[in-house]
Amino acid sequence: QGRLEESGGGSVQPGGSLRLSCVASGVTANRYCMGWFRQAPGKEREGVAAMYIGGGGSSYYDASVAGRFTLSRDDAKGTLYLQMNNLRPEDAAWYVCAATTKGGCMTTGWPRVATGNVWGQGTQVTVSS
Repeated sequence: QGRLEESGGGSVQPGGSLRLSCVASGVTANRYCMGWFRQAPGKEREGVAAMYIGGGGSSYYDASVAGRFTLSRDDAKGTLYLQMNNLRPEDAAWYVCAATTKGGCMTTGWPRVATGNVWGQGTQVTVSS
């Protein structure tokens, strides 16, 4: 089913940058969606950015992060990166990496809890002055 491990979270001031990493292992699907969602206290889970791995490679971004966040990947390392620039206090949340074969890619409600969909443990991002 696969395993995902995130790193790179931390605390920055508004306007700062962080790069999150997600290392995937054991994901055997030929084509799947991989990306990040976040959840802040008292708020609903929201998809941040994701892309298809294995065919196409299109990237999708939530409107709130478009132009500030960028996905990239290193296939040799099995790693997906999320470069986050110009961070705002409202970006503070628990960021979780997901690899999904069901429920689309950055569609409403992504990622869905379903067999074959894998989530990591997450990493905290704090943005405050």
